[in-house]
Amino acid sequence: MAEEDKRSPFFGRTYSEFEFSQTVYNYYIHPQWDDFGSQTLYLKILFSDYEVGYTIIELIGEWNDAIENDIMTLKREVIDKLLAQGISKFILIGENVLNFHSSDECYYEEWYEDVAEKGGWIVLLGLPAQSMHDFKRTKLHHYIELLDFVDWRPYTPSNLFTKIDNLLIKRLDK
Repeated sequence: MAEEDKRSPFFGRTYSEFEFSQTVYNYYIHPQWDDFGSQTLYLKILFSDYEVGYTIIELIGEWNDAIENDIMTLKREVIDKLLAQGISKFILIGENVLNFHSSDECYYEEWYEDVAEKGGWIVLLGLPAQSMHDFKRTKLHHYIELLDFVDWRPYTPSNLFTKIDNLLIKRLDK
């Protein structure tokens, strides 16, 4: 639980099970989704293993770099804090990213360079087709590996990490 993890960017947060205040497209979302400063995108850190150096983060909402610069906010408020704790491999689950609006690639490139120098990587799983199209159109897949791996739920965090890590190693060996 991120709110109880002293190394988490969300340590000490208090959540309500009954007060719904955050919305995506005027629909209230569960109050345990974390607000990291974006007006349209929320996240939940599902798991972090600081010894191995990976985290699994699920996203929900509209990823809007064009107006909100969500990638900058995500990078500064969450990713940089996790990098400082030794995380260099990021599994993002994007099946609830309803729209993606791009801007420039500066923060993606910065994030990629931050993890690459530590032997890490960034993977985005299950992005809906229209969002994946927009992501690829702006060539952001050069920084974040897009995987159409929607059957992630049956895996334990360590097994999901191992599967993805092995898949990326195989791609690099080719």
